[in-house]
Amino acid sequence: MDAVDVELQLGSPSDERTKAEKVRVIACGAIAREVLAIRNANGLDHIDLLCLPAIWHAHPEKIAPGVEKAVEEARAAGFERVFVGYADCGTGGLLDKVCERLGVERIAGPHCYSFFAGNEAFAATEDDVTAFFLTDFLARQFRAFVIEPLGLDRYPQLKDMYFGNYTKLVYLSQVEDEGLQKKAQEAADYLGLAYEYRFTGYGDLGAELLRAR
Repeated sequence: MDAVDVELQLGSPSDERTKAEKVRVIACGAIAREVLAIRNANGLDHIDLLCLPAIWHAHPEKIAPGVEKAVEEARAAGFERVFVGYADCGTGGLLDKVCERLGVERIAGPHCYSFFAGNEAFAATEDDVTAFFLTDFLARQFRAFVIEPLGLDRYPQLKDMYFGNYTKLVYLSQVEDEGLQKKAQEAADYLGLAYEYRFTGYGDLGAELLRAR
């Protein structure tokens, strides 16, 4: 589930259900673990999950056209109900235009940090203006999704350019895992930022998936 550049299609536990009865959830690969955990914990076996490449996290211009193609393919394959497992995620409103045109809904919020923290709580936090956020996925994949895309492995002097205005790294954790906490602390040390840990669980994601019916 941590693949960087492939699409993942994960059928539901009861694959005998017809596609018309299921909901195709088209989600960012960076939240695949969380979607599956919520699905399995709540018996949401009507959810059929398709994950688009998580590396689009670093290339948000690919999200809207990628989702549009995936929605059209899902409907052509017989899925009558489709839900988009993305927040705006840096698309600048383009994803909303796709969703409106195709008549599908998406996860509420500006990005995954917000819906994991809870959109209302995230919006009310004033001292996070200079915070750089990690989720479980990004703590696990910090090198592949932060260091390498930004070229910091080749040009470490760029750290100040990219992160000079940040004061802290905030790790929003979905599961309490000491190994991931250690990785997040190491990421903060690497960037020269203060470290803050917040356990969020799945935040608003569970409620969003519960309405994907």
